Amino acid sequence: MGLDPLALINFSSRFQIIMFNVTQNGADYSNRTVCGKNNDTISGWCPEVFDDALCWPQTPPGTRANQSCPKFESFITNNLAYKDCLANGSWYVNQENVTWSDYRDCIDFESLEFYNFINFLYVIGYAVSLAALIVSLGIFLFFRTLKCTRIRIHVQLFLSFILNNIMWITWYQEVVAQVATPLRNPYWCQFLHVAKEYYMVANYMWMFCEALHLHLALVVVFVREERTMKWFYGVGWGFPFIIVLVHSLIRIFYNKDTDLCWLHERAFGGWFISIPIAVTLALSMIFLINILRVILTIMHPNSPNPAPVSIRRAVRAALILTPLFGLQFILIPVRPDNDHPMYYVYVYTSVIIIPYQGLCCAVLFCFANHDVHQAIKRSFQRNLTRQSTRWSNYQTGDSAAGVFMVNGSGQNGNTVPLLSIRRKSTQSSVKV
Repeated sequence: MGLDPLALINFSSRFQIIMFNVTQNGADYSNRTVCGKNNDTISGWCPEVFDDALCWPQTPPGTRANQSCPKFESFITNNLAYKDCLANGSWYVNQENVTWSDYRDCIDFESLEFYNFINFLYVIGYAVSLAALIVSLGIFLFFRTLKCTRIRIHVQLFLSFILNNIMWITWYQEVVAQVATPLRNPYWCQFLHVAKEYYMVANYMWMFCEALHLHLALVVVFVREERTMKWFYGVGWGFPFIIVLVHSLIRIFYNKDTDLCWLHERAFGGWFISIPIAVTLALSMIFLINILRVILTIMHPNSPNPAPVSIRRAVRAALILTPLFGLQFILIPVRPDNDHPMYYVYVYTSVIIIPYQGLCCAVLFCFANHDVHQAIKRSFQRNLTRQSTRWSNYQTGDSAAGVFMVNGSGQNGNTVPLLSIRRKSTQSSVKV
């Protein structure tokens, strides 16, 4: 899961796009609004054009234009970028029929290799969390004793985690790591981005539902759980749909930045995602702090009405997870510059915190859950008892054993022996 900082997730894709072929219909940067509007192009010269990174001026035919590299992440700004104007007065087009700008000298390939490695670590983290979440979800669904409202909320939280992690892994493998996909900007890629956002927001909403349920169960008390579960479904799955729908419509119709698989967002659009998540995290912490106050002051273990052990354990898990979920909102504003000594510490800290949230959730809510331990223990004991009962059907004693045909009957309706074996000290007889 996770609300990955854009600066961390899209480095390699952005570098590869600019390195190989920058298209004419790319990101709508501020330069684009004025670049290319000059109608006084000299006859036979290549026209002024914006290539998603720089505004290239009119250039005489048969010459190579050059400019300082743009101020992109980990670009070497002291180097030069090039663009060839052909003898016929048109810009050079590569074999894929795409207008070409040469930014190869701009790229810090050492940084590119580093960020490709970081993207790989994200995929590993999401995959490990995904495996743990699938096992946890299977445990919750398999055992019938784990069917209370709290576990049902766990199931929905884990389901949102699983779908979110699948979306992120697919995003890294099919979009970020592929040069051609963002350039083509297919509809499936744009839909994948929207789906990724939806499940990410749903993830945070179900975490909020966890805290809200604990608050209702311990502080409010007199609430019908069947009714609250319907509200939880609305908050967990319905509210994210509204948030992502509004955000997507703003990007499509107002900001008009739907190119490159929606990789780069400008202006204020991202606040429509960040603010609701930040608010729910703040409310979750308020609920949990209030629950902790009640447990410590009113429903402590020595009080006449102590809080149930399962509730106390759930509160402890939620108190750990909620700050963990919100930690990245602290990390994003304090992100150091690339040349800062703490920059790599920041990057690796993000890699540990963000993709492994699902694993932490699976450990705290499932693998370390006392109710789960008891359900597995009872299931094991039942299976052991069942095996013992099966063997006890064979009558043993006084050196005798018998096997009977159940569906046969004698004249009086008694069971007819199919095979009877009786062993004596030195002799045995078999009757059929």
